[in-house]
Amino acid sequence: MVHKHKKRNFLKPGNVPDWLDYDLWQGPAPRVNYKDGLIHYNWHWFWNWGTGEALNNGTHEVDVARWGLGVDFPTRVSSSGGRYHFNDDWETPDTQVVTIDYPGKVTLLWENRSCNGRKVEGQERGIIFYGEKGSLDTGDDAYKIYDLQGKLIEDVKPKTGGESLEGRNTASPSLGMDSLHMADFLEAIRNNRRPNCDVELGYKSCLAMQLGNISWRVGRDLKIDPKNGYIIGDKDAQKLWGRTYEKGWEPKI
Repeated sequence: MVHKHKKRNFLKPGNVPDWLDYDLWQGPAPRVNYKDGLIHYNWHWFWNWGTGEALNNGTHEVDVARWGLGVDFPTRVSSSGGRYHFNDDWETPDTQVVTIDYPGKVTLLWENRSCNGRKVEGQERGIIFYGEKGSLDTGDDAYKIYDLQGKLIEDVKPKTGGESLEGRNTASPSLGMDSLHMADFLEAIRNNRRPNCDVELGYKSCLAMQLGNISWRVGRDLKIDPKNGYIIGDKDAQKLWGRTYEKGWEPKI
């Protein structure tokens, strides 16, 4: 879940700042004239460059949820929502629910409200596991366990000296924990081991939310091959599997 209170966003014609290499900044995206209000953050809400809140913050929650659930590729993905709060230039949803079904009767649900800051279970963002014997809330590098009647039975505090997620930090919500990620990466290089979240694991979490966006854009559920995450039997959705590249920026393998 991610709940914030983002503002109305309009883009205006402007001139590229002297300090910015706009061609390099756009990277593989098809070229679009520069507009004020896009850089450095609001590009998230435009399909030419971004993927909305689903892969801005959502991927981080889904990555932890997948890890906790022990799942890889889904069998079905659906998404609903829209740009409801403001009538502005946003293209991606400000309100979105993505439902991801995995083999073994496991369902992962991600919810976003970009323009309503009311907290859920006292948290602005985080992950809740609902199980057969109780539930577990995690966020801020801590967790709480409840029984089926909702009684708190365990409360584990952060062990990182107060470092936690700051959902309103637009530069990096996890700024306080970035040093831990870097330390793990360097330690993995030194010891020739996989980092805590290597590219294969990260791919599966990113793909889950990309499929959620594709479902939202085509307006229907997607049937997914649980062996590889590919979309089954939907030509319109399959067209969104890849992106259109600026000439000369196409990936080559």
